[in-house]
Amino acid sequence: MTATSALDAGRAARTGEIRRIAGPVVVARGLDRVRLYNVVRVGEAALPGEVIRLRGDLATIQVYENTGGLRVGEPVLDTGRPLEVELGPGLLGRIFDGTQRPLDVLARAGDDPAGRPLLPRGSSVPSLDRERVWTFEPRVAPGDRVAAGDILGVVAETRALEHRILVPPGTGGVVTKVGSGPRRIKEPVAWIDDVPVPMLSRWPVRDPRPVASRLAASMPLITGQRAIDVLFPIARGGAATIPGGFGTGKTVLQQSLAKWSHADVVVYVGCGERGNELAEVLQEFPELIDPRTGASLMERTILIANTSNMPVAAREASIYTGVTVAEYFRDQGYHVALMADSTSRWGEALREVSSRLEEMPAEEGYPAYLSSRLAEFYERGAAVRCAGSQRREGSVTIIGAVSPAGGDFSEPITQHSLRLAGTFWALDTPLARARHFPAIDWNRSYTLYDLAGWFDREIGADWTEHRAWAGQLLQREAQLLEVVQLVGADTLAAPERVLLRTGRLLREDFLQQSAFDDQDAYCDPRKQLAMLRAIRAADSAMLAAADRGVPAEAAGAAPSVTALAQMRFWPVDEAEQRAAALADLIRTELGGMG
Repeated sequence: MTATSALDAGRAARTGEIRRIAGPVVVARGLDRVRLYNVVRVGEAALPGEVIRLRGDLATIQVYENTGGLRVGEPVLDTGRPLEVELGPGLLGRIFDGTQRPLDVLARAGDDPAGRPLLPRGSSVPSLDRERVWTFEPRVAPGDRVAAGDILGVVAETRALEHRILVPPGTGGVVTKVGSGPRRIKEPVAWIDDVPVPMLSRWPVRDPRPVASRLAASMPLITGQRAIDVLFPIARGGAATIPGGFGTGKTVLQQSLAKWSHADVVVYVGCGERGNELAEVLQEFPELIDPRTGASLMERTILIANTSNMPVAAREASIYTGVTVAEYFRDQGYHVALMADSTSRWGEALREVSSRLEEMPAEEGYPAYLSSRLAEFYERGAAVRCAGSQRREGSVTIIGAVSPAGGDFSEPITQHSLRLAGTFWALDTPLARARHFPAIDWNRSYTLYDLAGWFDREIGADWTEHRAWAGQLLQREAQLLEVVQLVGADTLAAPERVLLRTGRLLREDFLQQSAFDDQDAYCDPRKQLAMLRAIRAADSAMLAAADRGVPAEAAGAAPSVTALAQMRFWPVDEAEQRAAALADLIRTELGGMG
């Protein structure tokens, strides 16, 4: 057999034909050697899809594009590889769809005569630019012995980040040659045992990338949101879930976390959300200034966009694409924040595909494997010691929004997320209607991460003391408000009336925070502690005044106490000094009452 005929025979063995079409699910026959989760090309339009079930000689495929126009009998080609992402310089600042196709390139390729950007069906374009030239600076020399995960060299991809080129997993040996200077991503930059290693690599999205070891979650991810950092902090490498009904501010909160959290890289996955919300993200992020570099925040951000009207199967893949890209930067020694908005839409995609597969439904029609799929996703968030002989640490922190129908937290995705995530930020509809944002319900939210030692050591020795005081006071206030609804505030003792005034100060002057105010969108932890100290000083002064017979209402209306509302506008460097001065003023003014 000639080489040409052997190639044709191999191609024929990988080609089948469509036997059944049901929405995004296609059944093909004749794919003799296909493996589960292999990527295939479906129909004359070569629509991308993924094999999700094998039964006899039939392969069930979920197609990542609209299957309209497909016909029974059209060919199906097995690519022989699973769904993979391309990894290398050129990821930062880009916008991809759920299967990592660059949306800007697709839009230009699909412009119609009227000038409207349209995404052409069946498009197959490289995720990363093959022609762009990067300046490679080696960090190894010929004769060095390297292991998988070691740094071969760096590329100055953006002003915000140094892109580190790593020895690929499963590779190691002696460096026999090293390149430097201008390189395209497919050109070799080093040779290990005479095997060329380019900057471009690929990785299957469903397989976690290897690490040397997982580390304990002992450092917080600072978010700049007072309700989170003080009451319900999340650890670097931890996981959080944000459930909330329609209009409670899930998307705005996630966008605030993406903008302000202390992460080196942000991966934002818009999974099944409305197109106008994602359009706002795409418009706002390039305009945001990174306080660390003065450049655009997009220089350390990757957006993966799958709107609600895009194919449902691609929505399911987008979560895996996002977490794989996040792990790639984690392996370079960076701290990555992954925002998934929302896991509910991802679960709905699983449910739709499962129903077309005619699988036995579980709770509310979701597939029985919903819990295990969620667990696989959240478990990929971790703080790790990176693979390789060079000691580096990195992390992926996963923050997933949940959109329970009607705000019902008993629905399956919320309940499974509760079990899997270490932090639970419950968004409350009545708080949102009262224009209290972020609408985090302090009575239902919690964190399982013990980060008190870090805050006491790095921010202030009295951090844990003030945090415990604030949490306990808010709980007692909630109990008192129930009593007030039954018997009225007039029946309360003076100390209890003071508690209600202090609770109001905490809620309105501390927990409330505007995501759209330049001065209040981010609050440094040092400023957060200073604000707590001032409010606690006011509480002590009002209690002392109440003991002298001063009504709580009069003490709470004192000008020095009402000045607490201006704390959010204090400069960080002046916060501690101003808090001490205001506390003295409150004690002096309230001490003169009576």
